[in-house]
Amino acid sequence: MPKRKDLKSILIIGSGPIIIGQACEFDYSGSQALRSLREDGIETILINSNPATIMTDPSMADHVYLKPLNTKSIVEILKNHPNVDAVLPTMGGQTALNLCIEADEKGIWEDFGVEIIGVDIDAINITEDREKFRELMLKIGVGMPPQASATSFLKGKEIAQEFGFPLVIRASFTLGGAGASIVYEPEKFDNQLSHALEVSPIHEVMIDKALMGWKEYELELLRDKNDNVVIICTIENMDPMGIHTGDSITVAPAMTLSDRTFQRMRDMAIHMMRSIGDFAGGCNVQFAVSPDEKEDIIAIEINPRVSRSSALASKATGYPIAKIAAKLAIGYTLDELDNQITKSTSALFEPTLDYVIVKIPRWNFDKFEGSDRTLGLQMKSVGEVMGIGRSFQEALHKATQSLEIKRNGLGADGKGYKDYDKIIQKLKVPSWDRVFVIYDAIQLGIPLKRIHDITKIDMWFLKQYEELNYLEQEISKHTVQSLPKALLLEAKQKGFADRQIAHMLDCWESEVHIKRTDLGINRIYKLVDTCAAEFKAVTPYYYSTFEEEIETADGERYVANDSEVTDKKKIVVLGSGPNRIGQGIEFDYCCVHGVLAAAECGYETIMINCNPETVSTDFDTADKLYFEPVFWEHIYDIIKHEKPEGVIVQLGGQTALKLAEKLDKYGINIIGTSFESLDLAEDRGSFSTLLKDNNIPYPKFGVAETADEALELADELNFPLLVRPSYVLGGQGMKIVINKEELEAHVVDLLRKIPNNKLLLDHYLDGAIEAEADAICDGDEVRIIGIMEHIEPCGIHSGDSNATLPPFNLGEFVMQQIKDHTKKIALALNTVGLINIQFAVKDDIVYIIEANPRASRTVPFIAKAYGEPYVNYATKVMLGEKKIKDFDFKPHLDGYAIKQPVFSFNKFPNVNKNLGPEMKSTGESILFIDSLKDDDFYNLYSRRKMYLSK
Repeated sequence: MPKRKDLKSILIIGSGPIIIGQACEFDYSGSQALRSLREDGIETILINSNPATIMTDPSMADHVYLKPLNTKSIVEILKNHPNVDAVLPTMGGQTALNLCIEADEKGIWEDFGVEIIGVDIDAINITEDREKFRELMLKIGVGMPPQASATSFLKGKEIAQEFGFPLVIRASFTLGGAGASIVYEPEKFDNQLSHALEVSPIHEVMIDKALMGWKEYELELLRDKNDNVVIICTIENMDPMGIHTGDSITVAPAMTLSDRTFQRMRDMAIHMMRSIGDFAGGCNVQFAVSPDEKEDIIAIEINPRVSRSSALASKATGYPIAKIAAKLAIGYTLDELDNQITKSTSALFEPTLDYVIVKIPRWNFDKFEGSDRTLGLQMKSVGEVMGIGRSFQEALHKATQSLEIKRNGLGADGKGYKDYDKIIQKLKVPSWDRVFVIYDAIQLGIPLKRIHDITKIDMWFLKQYEELNYLEQEISKHTVQSLPKALLLEAKQKGFADRQIAHMLDCWESEVHIKRTDLGINRIYKLVDTCAAEFKAVTPYYYSTFEEEIETADGERYVANDSEVTDKKKIVVLGSGPNRIGQGIEFDYCCVHGVLAAAECGYETIMINCNPETVSTDFDTADKLYFEPVFWEHIYDIIKHEKPEGVIVQLGGQTALKLAEKLDKYGINIIGTSFESLDLAEDRGSFSTLLKDNNIPYPKFGVAETADEALELADELNFPLLVRPSYVLGGQGMKIVINKEELEAHVVDLLRKIPNNKLLLDHYLDGAIEAEADAICDGDEVRIIGIMEHIEPCGIHSGDSNATLPPFNLGEFVMQQIKDHTKKIALALNTVGLINIQFAVKDDIVYIIEANPRASRTVPFIAKAYGEPYVNYATKVMLGEKKIKDFDFKPHLDGYAIKQPVFSFNKFPNVNKNLGPEMKSTGESILFIDSLKDDDFYNLYSRRKMYLSK
């Protein structure tokens, strides 16, 4: 049966600002759904308050409402669009589902004659209400852990007494495991129970007997209205039960599951999906499996929506779950739809993987001083990376190389732990670096059985680690000259980076690179094709690996490479890697627009990125996608293979920018602003000279490389001082100090964390107003695209400030200085493309805090507020295709737009929530107000000094 003819206009609810537990994977799924519906000629109306995302770009939906996600906004939209036929709430995570339920309870959908598609309310209620879910599972014969629900403190205590410890407490109707915890000791139970009852919107908790050490699996399913069900992906958590799946290292396909148990799990998942309601769309089911030969299966939960893992499963298999789920919601059946990758087979198939993927979460504990870094049932990660390889070992290495935490992979970088007690402690208490600590433990000689007994990680995974360690020991016996080809090839096939091998051989990375290229050990590229090469794929989505040479009958030797290089002119766009505080989805927005603009200019576009949650790694965003670590060795090999005209680095945040020096050194053309200019802006001394030459004021400052130098400088500069390291993002390590004791302690701490760094000490302009400007420069002319004034005073990181566009109380004289300084600096830095400049305004003098000649966090916000595609313009300027005078700028904004930061402090209850120069927000929303008399503005302004911490 084809799609329904009666659905002509559909409302999609987005997921709002990024928070821990709900990140940009829902931006990806929502964007896919919008594109999918528009392909079918359906009018799309989107509500989402997040300005940083591609999803809220005017090009994505017919009508985009950047409004708060509440029922008041829903009513307003439905009054504006009385023709809306249906709402699709499954693409925006828990936020969208909860809003859909609230609107349903208030009778809003019924009042406006709007149908809910893609799921039904009963299914949501059954899966979220843990008591109802338990009853249903027992009724259909699916195993559940011993559990009971409580709606009061007393009832919870009774259940604990009956079950005994350890126990798991889960709050109903929450997101990212909020309110969930494992309780080992009775004395901690009361607090955790009270907290969970409080955070649950219906004040209900489910208390389970903890299945410690059981293995955890997730299945991603799709079902159509004819009850065809396909299982897209089976994901195994390397970490056993007890760690939230969003904080677990996960692997696809499942590695340690017997076929018999897999078939039982499949049947149970399909049975569960069919039993919770009659709907067409996506579903995620989680199971626990006993770690013995019986392999008992117990259901943990089912989510009748596109989930966090759906983005991962889509990127892992090449099967676009959200896109197909949207089609199923409007009445298509799986057999009527094309496989998006092959275009010649149907979507009614289950992907086959001839490779392995490993996902590793990315944490930001350093931003939450004093936070509990233990991993548990409550999700704490802010992003994730995915590695694709021919083996688990290669994928694991690529994932660890993608994290951007100054590690080169597992081991072989001199940064591992050597202390026995420390390692044992770290194995016992799962933390963000356990993936590395396992390797350290094996290296130290701790037996696998002991590691398994502590961590309960399956022996198969530990043996994979052990093999890597054996290989490292073997290579370490050689020099770069004596290393045999077979051993070097094996190391590369198992994912070791050239710089890790150089560490083992005690030589330079470049020597290893030369050796392997001389021996013909070169990276080759394989297609992600969903069907293990059974059918021809038309989508250019690649990962790299190393293979043995093949010899043909007539003696010709070659290595098979799926990536064919065309003779078109090409541009590489470097992505921004994993989401983290200070570098979020706004840079992915910029990368996607950069790719689209380069394509409009006639270039073949090549995207390199390793973040599975984003639109930039969608297989049809760029002409070619290399799902690879944003790590020098991988990038250099792709550039040698593709020979592009150049590389765009200024759209991918600090990740891409950090690689500019290497690109420049190797003679690779950087598109737009040159490395010299990028470096000049980062080098505080040279930049200040430039400001002095142009008569532009800046706070007094000095550069120190030791604590002694810093203390000497303090006498010259006077307190308070702002101390910050060079080349960091999101204000990492920045602090305001008010005396010599504080200064010495902070400098010593910084140099321990970031050795050999140049520290900048600025006289802090206490009580100054902070402002910032974004501009596009073509080398001759500068166009300021937005000037924002921060509501909070100078000293709070710009990413944590409420920024108002346009400014609300800067006089004509100050505004003119900002405009003049911006233009002078952009031209003096020879900027070609985007630039962001931050100012402190004191006594009507505008001082320069810093300049970044790259895309900034605020560019998407300005583009959405004014309704103009600024990244598109900037990219065309970078490519030399257009000058500023070629564009027709027509910004439009009635009233003001405010960029409001959103924090995830609820995940770290004991952390100091004061704001300062180091960024702590995880996302942002946009608020439009008509005038400064608006209550929301008044509330923000009255609280502006509350949070400043020195």
